[in-house]
Amino acid sequence: MKLLYIIRHAKSSWDYPELSDHERPIIEKGRKRTRKVIEYLKKEAVRPDFIICSSAQRARETADLIAEGLGMDKDIVKIDPSLYHTDATQIFTQFLDLSDRFQEVMIVGHNPAFTNFANFFLVPPIDWLPTSAVVCLEFQTDKWDEIENAAFKVKFVIFPKLISGF
Repeated sequence: MKLLYIIRHAKSSWDYPELSDHERPIIEKGRKRTRKVIEYLKKEAVRPDFIICSSAQRARETADLIAEGLGMDKDIVKIDPSLYHTDATQIFTQFLDLSDRFQEVMIVGHNPAFTNFANFFLVPPIDWLPTSAVVCLEFQTDKWDEIENAAFKVKFVIFPKLISGF
């Protein structure tokens, strides 16, 4: 069995026109929402072995915040620039060479690719994966390179607004 957490980065700032899109940081509202999601993940006993993350600043900050919030070392975060501009089909390539010793993996990135990727598995599909949202999938396989065709179940889909207090 493999667990995959599809995570959209936290809410980011548009207040710095001098920064490129790639360098936009997350804002306090994004941090607050992500902390709420982290509390939910703790209740679900989430313990990722590995986090694959877009190279964009907002995604890196989100991945680090989650790793730290779950008591994980930040060295489990791998930055992959290809996730910054990707599509849903290309996301599957992230798992082709992934070590099968990892049981729980998070992937942190951007829309529309992450919504489209999640919708390969969600019935009914969602319209849009909000910032700081998490989709958790459980695959009935021991090999990451088989998840595209493996039997699976959706364990949970959580948006910050679905957690009490938002």
